[in-house]
Amino acid sequence: MNKKLRFNSATIHGGQKTDPAYGAVMPPIYQTSTYSQTSPGIHKGFEYSRTHNPTRQALENSIASIENAKYGLAFGSGLAAIDAIIKLLKPGDEVISTNDLYGGSYRLFTKIFEDFGIKFHFVGMENFDLMSKYINNNTKLFWVETPTNPMMNVIDIKKISKLAKEYKILLAVDNTFASPYLQQPLNLGADIVMHSATKYLAGHSDVILGTIALNDEILAEKLYFIQNASGAVCGPMDSFLTLRGIKTLHVRMQRHSENAKKVAEFLESNSKIKKVFWPGLENHPSHKIAKKQMNDFGGMISFIPKGSDFSSSVKIMKKLKIFTIAESLGGVESLVGHPASMTHASIPKMEREKSGVVDSLIRLSVGLEDHRDLVDDLSQAIE
Repeated sequence: MNKKLRFNSATIHGGQKTDPAYGAVMPPIYQTSTYSQTSPGIHKGFEYSRTHNPTRQALENSIASIENAKYGLAFGSGLAAIDAIIKLLKPGDEVISTNDLYGGSYRLFTKIFEDFGIKFHFVGMENFDLMSKYINNNTKLFWVETPTNPMMNVIDIKKISKLAKEYKILLAVDNTFASPYLQQPLNLGADIVMHSATKYLAGHSDVILGTIALNDEILAEKLYFIQNASGAVCGPMDSFLTLRGIKTLHVRMQRHSENAKKVAEFLESNSKIKKVFWPGLENHPSHKIAKKQMNDFGGMISFIPKGSDFSSSVKIMKKLKIFTIAESLGGVESLVGHPASMTHASIPKMEREKSGVVDSLIRLSVGLEDHRDLVDDLSQAIE
């Protein structure tokens, strides 16, 4: 079938082939480290599973398909995928990054790669003019997280891509919060799109995995080399679980977004809530960009209760019965987190508060439960 598949079909069939051995509909879990060779260097395309594995290859083909890319790569975690991208750079190179980003990304940039001579500038990329002031001859990469974690700012990828092309700077987008169902950065001008597939792609809170998708052949070859040479690959079981998760991505993201709308509207109308951060609300500063760039607004919400501080916000979280206090996001179950002390604890207090991550901020990953139960749970916890 040569016709290009629409997204909902691509999640199920994109880049997939029937297993040649026994006709298995789902790619088998090739739990092997090595492969038989008929003669030294003569094999069926696989020799060692760090380099290639049939189950991982099926996942990488799927990732490429749903991101409308030519090449896909899978890693042991989202951070391992980011690590591979930054390894494209050299000492003296500079990166301009979104300032309200995942704390693990910030830690990797500042505590690991800065020691190797790479300089990072953390800028509010919704302020295009401010961002432009940081560009110089050493700027090699724009790192864009959109929507941002946890403030839910949406960065105009198409606008940033024009700037990137003008100055010949690579543009990489962390698409974790949106998923390819809601946003396709390569179609908007990005060079590389990255996911913590642990979240929405796998979707069941049972996998740690990261992915990259891109179209440039030379860049892809460099990343495949890094993937193999550094060795931070995912195993066949995690590849299988993520591939299984992707097959229901479209229906899950639709429900995540529907439920988040109901929860956001409840919080917005509640007199005890000071501020709600969800790009689907018309008063959100990024609403117009999100409406233009995304197919829906996703399942992530942050909010600040009125007159709250660290202890009062934690008190609300502890009263929740359906929302589980936990790290991570994007699973079928609803989770609640406290960014300042959990996901963003590695960012210095002054830095995170500049971007809005205050001690009273609560983050929700809205799951697939009945939205009425979620609203009832929040209502009893807030009262």
